[in-house]
Amino acid sequence: MLDPDVVADRRRLKRRLGLWRAAAFVLAVVALGAVAVRLGGVGDLVDKARPHVARITVKGIILDDRKLLETIDKLATTDAVKGVVVSIDSPGGATSGGEGLYTALRKLSAKKPTVAHVGSLAASAGYLTAIGTDHIVARRTALTGSIGVLVQWGDVSKLMETVGVKLEEVKSTPLKAEPTPFKPTSPEARAMLDRVVKDTYGWFVGLVAERRGLAPEKAKELADGRVVTGAQALELKLVDELGEESVAQAWLEGKGVEKGLKIRDWKPERKIGDWPVAESIAEALVRGTVNALGLEGRVDGLRSLDGLQSVWHLGAGENPSNSGGIGR
Repeated sequence: MLDPDVVADRRRLKRRLGLWRAAAFVLAVVALGAVAVRLGGVGDLVDKARPHVARITVKGIILDDRKLLETIDKLATTDAVKGVVVSIDSPGGATSGGEGLYTALRKLSAKKPTVAHVGSLAASAGYLTAIGTDHIVARRTALTGSIGVLVQWGDVSKLMETVGVKLEEVKSTPLKAEPTPFKPTSPEARAMLDRVVKDTYGWFVGLVAERRGLAPEKAKELADGRVVTGAQALELKLVDELGEESVAQAWLEGKGVEKGLKIRDWKPERKIGDWPVAESIAEALVRGTVNALGLEGRVDGLRSLDGLQSVWHLGAGENPSNSGGIGR
């Protein structure tokens, strides 16, 4: 008969061996996962070393995205990239963000044939991005256009008055820090912003006229903020063809790109600290709070976009199937 202490020691040893085996198994799984990720990355590099058509995606609200601009610049110097498809699904955003994409795509187009494909939406700064390419293909039912510029701000002065809050300020000149949501906008501040908007609007309309081969008067007529379908845009010469991405690839092949090349996605390398991730989390938290308080639709004037905007959105309570969409 075994001594009870010996039996207890053996049991403790078995438990320890079990823990070590479990730890070894977990480490093995983690190691295999790391190898798989590494091999996947290597495989992606190998694929991108072969001749291919690159696809970059512009989706959601357009802001200044340095990582995306760097990716576009890299396409221009990568010999394996024979042509580029720019897939756009965006209502627009910051005008300066659209300008950055337009400029980068024009530089890229000087070295590689580029074509935009509008799957569902390319409005305002999204359309500004599209005209940065050599050719635009849109689905028949896609929405595009909304050529224009705006600047928005809220006015909470009545609310401040109701709750007994007063703004005190000392500033160098009357137009400094104008407009402000804390008091009604002065005629001088409104005139200043009107000049800013008209200056940028004229620049935007000029690009549309130049890139789409339109007379300045015709471009200005179309730049009344209207949003149009792909079919209407084709008739108005705002896009070149209707169809799926295969039509865009066929156009590239007509420009000398080898037939049948695979399309490879090129995505900006992101870190957790990069603004797209951080801002998405912050926006989700804010939106969740607004929805929980039942304030959705009441804070239109307090947007996360600062500066001039080229963005299209629907009015409160409207949806894309209604004819009441507001082009801005």
